Amino acid sequence: QVQLVESGGGLVQPGGSLRLSCTSSGLNFRHYSIGWFRQVPGKEREGVTCISNGNRDTYFETKYYIDSVKGRFIISRDNAKNTAYLQMSSLKPEDTAAYYCAAINDHCSALDSVYDFWGQGTQVTVSS
Repeated sequence: QVQLVESGGGLVQPGGSLRLSCTSSGLNFRHYSIGWFRQVPGKEREGVTCISNGNRDTYFETKYYIDSVKGRFIISRDNAKNTAYLQMSSLKPEDTAAYYCAAINDHCSALDSVYDFWGQGTQVTVSS
């Protein structure tokens, strides 16, 4: 069975850092692009970043970020560990949200509806 398991969320002060992990099982991880989405209660889920599978978008991994996180967030993957990461730094209160990882057996997309599998979500709260 396919599973995506997220970890690393928590409470952090503005300007702080946090690293989220998304460990997968039951799928050929290297064939999937991995996206990170976030959602605030009452608001639409927002695509944050995505890293390509390398065998669809490009031979090497390609990364995409929304403007609000460029220079602060870094997405990465370790195919040997079947894991993707989201390193977040210079965190702001507006980054507060539930963060989800998602996998798609295709190129990256900002549309949550096209992703094949989802993690359970992990809460990130940035507050003084």
